[in-house]
Formats: sequence, structure tokens, C-alpha cells
Amino acid sequence: MSDVFRQRILRCQEEMREKGFDYMFLTPDSEMYYLSGFEKELHDRHFFMVISADSEPFFFVPSVYRQELEENTGIQNFKEWERDQDPVEELEKLLRVKEDSSILFSEEMSAKFVLDIFELFPEADYSLASHVLQGLRITKDEDEIEKIRSSSKIVDEVVEEIRGMEEEIVGKKEDELAEIIEEKMFEKGAEKTSFNTIASSGQNGAKPHYEHGGKTIEAGEPVVLDFGCYIDHYPSDQTRTLVFGNEPSGKFKEVHEIVRKAQQTAVEKVEPGVTAKEVDRAARKIIEEAGYGEEFIHRTGHGVGLEIHEPPFINQENSQELEEGMVFSVEPGIYIEGEFGVRIEDLVVVTGDGSERLNRTDRTWRC
Repeated sequence: MSDVFRQRILRCQEEMREKGFDYMFLTPDSEMYYLSGFEKELHDRHFFMVISADSEPFFFVPSVYRQELEENTGIQNFKEWERDQDPVEELEKLLRVKEDSSILFSEEMSAKFVLDIFELFPEADYSLASHVLQGLRITKDEDEIEKIRSSSKIVDEVVEEIRGMEEEIVGKKEDELAEIIEEKMFEKGAEKTSFNTIASSGQNGAKPHYEHGGKTIEAGEPVVLDFGCYIDHYPSDQTRTLVFGNEPSGKFKEVHEIVRKAQQTAVEKVEPGVTAKEVDRAARKIIEEAGYGEEFIHRTGHGVGLEIHEPPFINQENSQELEEGMVFSVEPGIYIEGEFGVRIEDLVVVTGDGSERLNRTDRTWRC
């Protein structure tokens, strides 16, 4: 096992002991990957990584997976079950669960497996593995940050190429533009998209969660472009609002500058010790003072790591203090129903004395 995963497991066990948890059951998902380096699609067979607070972790898996695990993780402790065995009975033999034991589950675990363990140990207390792992995952090490930086570099390059297409974009459908964006990301080495690409033009841009459709992009109308990709398990996420072919309306120019200023002000607020809600407030205050407070209808940002949305969440209620190594988006927006929307988004990492933007492209609307 690499030293990174070994250290993560040791920190996890230490947290479990401090918080009084005895066992953690992980299913194939980002939490299992974080502690073992093993990633696989979820399936319908009993396949767990079991972390004990005071003994070596082990994989409880169908025997046919042993070789794959040995090749993809450093963990050598396997508990296998065969096709002709009852996996629940075999699992019961391996655990020393007391009536007052506390057990953690992966958030992605199938209800079927949760109920199996409930049936085995009905007197135990149960909670989510995130009670321990969230605190470990919320700050990123240098390797994790570098991977997010690499995926961010791809989206930076793609948005610059889209700017350069200028007149070619006018007359295309939103669907076509989204496809072009994704093709360019894959050409540059993206493994998969971070989420469904957003290419929303004109009135559609006023719908924050609209993705793309059959609408034709017209000259001079705003287009909200929000997209990202994964590199080596870590994603990027960037938004730019661009105008192709003609000058936009004066109202749009005014609104875009308000959002740009709000985003810049919020980024400048980021440093260790500042709370998440203070960053949100920095952006929201600019927009409210400009008279568009009712049109800023979502949080200012979200954490990014193995998941595209994870803590810390940059919203009005979160009093968590920022720490060096946290990575999150800063993405204020204004959405004027029936007209247009504007959003500008960068990922930032909290540094020892401030922050670093992981996206570096022009934030203006011009192509």
C-alpha cells in the first residue's frame, strides 16, 4: 500500500477511536477510493472494505475479485466468500460487534447491504462514514491539488478555444456547442465530464440548472458555459458567460460587470480563518447593493475533490472556518427571468496567506 493511503487509514482509525466508532463499512465509491486507491462500479454483490478502529482493515469480497484487488491496492488482508456460501453468515464470523458498538456506513451503500448488517447487529448504533471521512477529505494534499489544477488547465484551454471560434458559434444549437466543448475536453485528455455540460443561451441562461437544448444561439445574446472534466479521479469546474457575433445589450454589460466584481471580491476574501459564510456574504453584498439580490438564487460555491460537489459549501449559513488546502468554487450569478443569466466561476485553493485561482482565463464576456 502506498504511504498516502496508509496514512489516510491511520488518520481514519484515529478519528474513529476519538469519536467512539468501532467499524466502518465502505462500498465501491469515492470513500473507498480515498482510503485504498481502489475504484469500481457499484454492483449487487457483498463487496466491502471494512475498517476497524483498532485492527488492520480488510476487504470482504467475492473470491473472484481477489486478483484485481491485489493488483490495484496495497491491502493484502482479504476475507473472501465463495458462490456457494451465504456472505452475510461469513461476514458475521469476522466481526466482534458488541451490543453498544457504533458502526459507520458509506453514503453510497445499497439499502440491501445496510439491512443485512442491521439484521446481524440490531443493537448497534449506526451512522454515516462521512462523520469521520468528511473532516479528512475536506483539505487536499499537494498531489490532489495538482490533479485538480491539471483538470482545470484543460477547461481553461477549451474555453479559450471557444472564444476564438467567435462567428462560428452564431447559428449553432446549444446541443451542438455542448458537444463541441466535450469533444475538445476529451481531445485534451479528459477521462469523463464532471457533470452534464451547460451551454444555455439567451433566456435559457436565466435557469441556473438548465443544460442545453435545441435553441439556436443568436448574435449578441449571452451564453452561459459551465463545464468541467476529470483527470485521475479529480474534477474541474468553470463558468464563463460569453457573447458571440455582436455587442450585447447595455443591461447585460452592467449585470456582467456586477457579477465579475462580486466574484473578484469573494475570491479576495478567501484566506485561512475566514468563514465560508463571509465569502458568500462578500459576493452577495455587491449584488444586493446593485439591486439584484433577489436574482442571486444559489450559494456562492461548493467544495471540489473526489466529488464535484462536497464540503465546504460556501453559503449564508456555513460558519466553518476555511483551512489551507480546501478547494472550492466561487460562482456568484444573476438570473433575470425571461431575459438572460450571468455566472462567473473559478475554483480556488486556500493557501497559507490567501488563495490561488485554479482557473486563469479572461472573465470578461468578450470573445
